Amino acid sequence: MDAASTAWILAATMGVSLMVPGLALFYGGMVGARSILNVVMMTFGAVAVTAFVWTLFGYSAVFGDSYGGAGLLGDVAAYPGLGGVIVEDPAATLPPALVAVFQALFAAITVAIICGAVVDRVRFGPWLVFSAAWVTLVYLPIAHWVFAFDSADGAVRGGWIANTLAAVDFAGGTAVHINSGIAALALILVLGKRIGWPGQPRPNSVPFAALGGGILWFGWFGFNGGSALAAGNSASVVLLTTFNAACAAMLGWLLVERIVDKHATTLGGVSGVVAGLVAITPACGAVSPLGALAIGLAAGVACASAVRLKYRLGYDDSLDVVGVHLVGGVLGTLLIGLLADPAAPNGRTGLLYGGGFELLGVQAIAVIAVLAYSFVITWVLAKVLDRTIGLRLPREVEEEGVDVVVHGERAYDLDGHVHAPLAGIAAREQEVVASAEAVITDVPTAARD
Repeated sequence: MDAASTAWILAATMGVSLMVPGLALFYGGMVGARSILNVVMMTFGAVAVTAFVWTLFGYSAVFGDSYGGAGLLGDVAAYPGLGGVIVEDPAATLPPALVAVFQALFAAITVAIICGAVVDRVRFGPWLVFSAAWVTLVYLPIAHWVFAFDSADGAVRGGWIANTLAAVDFAGGTAVHINSGIAALALILVLGKRIGWPGQPRPNSVPFAALGGGILWFGWFGFNGGSALAAGNSASVVLLTTFNAACAAMLGWLLVERIVDKHATTLGGVSGVVAGLVAITPACGAVSPLGALAIGLAAGVACASAVRLKYRLGYDDSLDVVGVHLVGGVLGTLLIGLLADPAAPNGRTGLLYGGGFELLGVQAIAVIAVLAYSFVITWVLAKVLDRTIGLRLPREVEEEGVDVVVHGERAYDLDGHVHAPLAGIAAREQEVVASAEAVITDVPTAARD
């Protein structure tokens, strides 16, 4: 057991866990004041149901021996209930339980990202059903393709993208960001537009969104750096490239805003940081620090431009999941084919370093495969659920506000309303005060004095 690497992955896992409240705050700050609690609940709820899927059969489906060696899905009975991973493996450099929880958070974050595209129009209960079904049918197979490498002794065979195709995806550009981004688009097309779109509520708290983005940035160091699965040079390089890309993307996004809108906004700057983090996720172990700056700058410009297209193309992406995660993920994955530096931890050579077009072609195949599978299965799943249990909120709920109607709560009590459970107590207090005042009024003046 490698104690140093175990300590690093423990810390990285805690960093990734902070991405859950970070995402909730980032999304929550961008929605209207009547929807912030619903977004928080959708984020945390998606994480909660993923834990059940992952424990029962999800880890097995990703890291179990591939059925027939085809590289499409792992043996779902390999680690039933995760009972086997709690036993210490003398041959392992990391505790199996640590790898299991680290990867569980990847699955949870992926489905949680999708909710940002469809806020204000999804019923909460059916959203939880969708999350569990989506992780099962979409995330688990793709994660097996991308994250499951053949074991050194050949006893366990992994996914086809990681082994047969040998595409580069250090921390999940395909399995996490392209996957969630294209799934968000499919779900949007099934649900349709919000009432009143393209008009939309103003962000209820830009500082909340900025705080959430900062927490995501912190957690992303664990997300990318922890994917090295060891404490050493690879993890260190990944932290550097992750930092560079985020900073460059922020400047790229603000440049677009300044040219087009004549303003450099706070929300735009934070969104640029997230776009850069998305784009560098697959490439963080494949490029140089200069390459990371280039990827980040390209992502900032491309994603800032892409989010404006939703109005022209007519799809209602509430919080720009398609424009940031889909576009950023595709861009970062493909740019590996151009900018991969053989001196970087992945040791692959891109076109600009004399490697030819082969790596670019490999990356493109991985992108197309994930796009096609995720879109088709998500669209079919969403259609089935919408026709059976119903995904879309009733019109009157959308108009009145999701937080109050669905969750019985308000994020901000700006009207001075008494909370429902306390209403009876407050009314009783008023009766007591009125009775006391009446009694005092009947007492002679001298006695009152």
